[in-house]
Amino acid sequence: MKTLIRAAAAALAVFAAVPAAADDLLDQYVAYIGGHDLYNSKGVRLWEPYQILRQDRANFHRFGRRDPMDQGDRFFANMNNRAAMERMLMQGNMPAPAANAIVNGGATVVVKVWGWGNQGRYVTVDVYR
Repeated sequence: MKTLIRAAAAALAVFAAVPAAADDLLDQYVAYIGGHDLYNSKGVRLWEPYQILRQDRANFHRFGRRDPMDQGDRFFANMNNRAAMERMLMQGNMPAPAANAIVNGGATVVVKVWGWGNQGRYVTVDVYR
């Protein structure tokens, strides 16, 4: 009986040591947060970084308002994925200096979408001034 328990414990230890499968990098892009990204399509000033990042992608894909540094992406060409990005960023944790740089405009961001297949699970944002 002790041998069976030890074998089961050893098997569980092996499975516990195996890390969970990591998410894949689905897409990434670089964008400059310009003045037009700070306002929604109705001209209302946006005050949350997740709103501004979503508006940047809407400006790029839907409205054709692009800053010189803006790169394209496939993931956020889909309007539903832009909404998902906003939700993912709202649920995440963005350091205050990064959030402030986005809200104030003039920042360059590198956005990466992580997940499986075509399903984004979370977004990371690196901010440069």
